[in-house]
Amino acid sequence: MGLRSILIDGWSWLNFKAVMHEPHRPGRAVFPELAATWLPEEDLRRLTAYKVLAAYDSNQAGQMAAATGDDDALECRELGDPSKLVETALGYLLGSEQHVVVAGAEHADDDDPPAGAVEAAAVQARLRQWAEDELFALRMQQAERTAVLSGDAVYVLAWEGDKSRPTLRSYDPGFYFPQWDDDQDNEFPTRVHLAWELPEDPALGLKARLRRITWELGPIEAGTSHTGVLEPAAGDRLDTAGRPVRTYPWDPQRASGVTCYLSDGEWLLEDLRRGNTVDRLDRSKARWRTRPDGQILDRLDLRIDFIPLVHLTNTIPHGGDRWGQSILAKVLQGLDELAATDSDSASASATTGTPIIGLAGAQLPRDRATGQPAPVQVRAGAVWQLGESGRMDALDTSPQLAELRARSEHLMDRIASASRITAAGLGTLDPSSVPSGYTLQLALGPLDSLVSSMRLARAHKYRLLLKFVQRLFQAGQADGWSAGETSSARIVWGPHTPTDRAGVLDEVVKGYEGGVLSLETAVRMLMDAGYPIEDAAEEVKRIQTRAFDAAARLADATGDNAAVRKYLGLPDAGPEIPVVPLPAVGPGAGASGGADSGVAPGAGQS
Repeated sequence: MGLRSILIDGWSWLNFKAVMHEPHRPGRAVFPELAATWLPEEDLRRLTAYKVLAAYDSNQAGQMAAATGDDDALECRELGDPSKLVETALGYLLGSEQHVVVAGAEHADDDDPPAGAVEAAAVQARLRQWAEDELFALRMQQAERTAVLSGDAVYVLAWEGDKSRPTLRSYDPGFYFPQWDDDQDNEFPTRVHLAWELPEDPALGLKARLRRITWELGPIEAGTSHTGVLEPAAGDRLDTAGRPVRTYPWDPQRASGVTCYLSDGEWLLEDLRRGNTVDRLDRSKARWRTRPDGQILDRLDLRIDFIPLVHLTNTIPHGGDRWGQSILAKVLQGLDELAATDSDSASASATTGTPIIGLAGAQLPRDRATGQPAPVQVRAGAVWQLGESGRMDALDTSPQLAELRARSEHLMDRIASASRITAAGLGTLDPSSVPSGYTLQLALGPLDSLVSSMRLARAHKYRLLLKFVQRLFQAGQADGWSAGETSSARIVWGPHTPTDRAGVLDEVVKGYEGGVLSLETAVRMLMDAGYPIEDAAEEVKRIQTRAFDAAARLADATGDNAAVRKYLGLPDAGPEIPVVPLPAVGPGAGASGGADSGVAPGAGQS
C-alpha cells in the first residue's frame, strides 16, 4: 500500500484533524460558512484553522469532532485548558503596563535639552492623550487576545472629523484578505479587503448580503474640464510629465503621485456567481454605502499615501510566509490527550465514589406483585441483611483514578513545556522544587524567550500604527499637528514576570553609592522594577533637591556656590550682600542706658 500524499504549509500542525483532510475545500462539512463561493481557495486552510482554534477556546472541540463522525467525542470533558493557555500567554505578553514612548522625549526636561527633545515630548503627550481617548489599552487587549489565539489580528484606523482624531478598531483576521502583487517583492500589500456576510433580516426586508471594505493604493486621479484638459483636485498639481501629484504634510519636500482609495459596498449573495471571489466581484451589482455627510464610498480618495490597516502576527513568520501561529499550534494533540484523560478520570471517579458492589447470601426484599427480588440501589443508609455465609465485595477503582490524575499532571507539564509557557509560568510548579531564585529564573527561561520573540514580532507593527496615527492627525489638520517629519514612537511593555523589587532596590543603592551607576540609570531601573515613578527626569530633580550630602561634596570639589545652588534646584544668589543681625553682647544689653542707647556707661554721674 502506497503512502498518501501530505501537505506541508503554515497550517500543517492541524493536519491530524479530520476537518483539514480535504486539501482544496477543507472544513465545509463542519463549518458551512466556509462553503461560500466568494472565499478564495488559497485562504480556506487559514480560515478553517481560525475556526478550529475558536472551537478549542470555547470548549467545543468535542462537538467539532462529533460533526466529523466521531460520536464518542460528545462525551469528552473539556475543562478550559486551551483558554487558560491563551489567557496566560496574553498576560505575559502585555505585562503589567504599556506606555507610548517617543524617542528623545526623556531629555525634554534637561537643563540643556538636545534639539527636538521638547517637540518629541509634546508629541508623546498628544499620543498618550489619544491613547486614553481612544481606549487604546482596551483595543490592544482585544486584538492581542485574537492574535495569541488565532495567530493573527487586524487594526484599522480611520479619521473621525467629529472627534478630530483617528479612531482605532480591531477586526477578526477571518475577515482579512490582502492582495499581494507576486511580480513585486513588497513588504506590504497594495490592496486589502475586509469582507464578511450579513445575515438575512426578513423584518426589514433585507436579503443575505456580502459586505466588502477595500483599501487600495493607486495613482492620483484628476478630473477633466469641458475642453478635455486635466484639472487636478484642490491641493494637487501636475508634474512635468502631466501626472497629478500632491505634497503630503509628513513629507513636504517630495511630491507623491500615490494615494489611497476607500470603497465600501454590499452584494446580494444570490447575485454572486462562480468565480466571483472577494477580489473579483462585479462592481455593477454593488450597492455602495455612504458616509453621514452623504459622500458615496466608491473609490473615495483618502488623501493619504498608505493603507491605514496594520496586520499583527503572534509569531515571527517563517521565510516566505506572512501569517503568524497560535500559541496552541504545537500543543493541540496534547490538549486532546488531556481532555480524553479528564473524561476517563470522570468515569473512574464515578465508580470510585459509587463502587460496584457484589452481594452473596443476601436476603433481598421482593416485589409483592411479581415475587421477584427488588432492584438494589447503592445509596447512603442502605441496609441489606446477609445470611450466615453471606458477604459483600466492593470493586476498588481508586488506584486507576490516581493513575489517571497522575497522567493529567504529566500531560499538563508536557503542554507547558512544549508551549514554552513552562510549569512555573502556569503556576503549577511545586514551590518545594525551587530552592532558590536562580533556579526559578532558569525555570522561567523558556517563557522569557517566548515573550521576547512575541514582542519582537509586534515591535515594528506598533511603530507603524503610531506613525499612521500621527499622519492621520496631520492629514486632518488637527490642532497642534503641524507639517513635518513623523516622530519615531513605540510601545514600551512592562515586566512580564514578578520582579524582586527589594533585590533591585538593594542593587540600585549599592551601584549608585559605589559610583558605577548614574542617578538617571538608577531611577530607570526602579521604574522597570515596577516602582510608582511617573517621570524619570522629574524624579531625578526631586532626589537632587534633597541630596545635601552630595551637594556638600560638590562644593568641596569645585568651590562653586552657583553650581551647588543649581544642583539643589535653588535660584541664583543675588549680587547684594545680605545684612546679618548680630546678637548683643554684655550685661543689660538692649535695656535703657545700655550699649544700644548711645550713652556710655556711667556718663552723667557725679
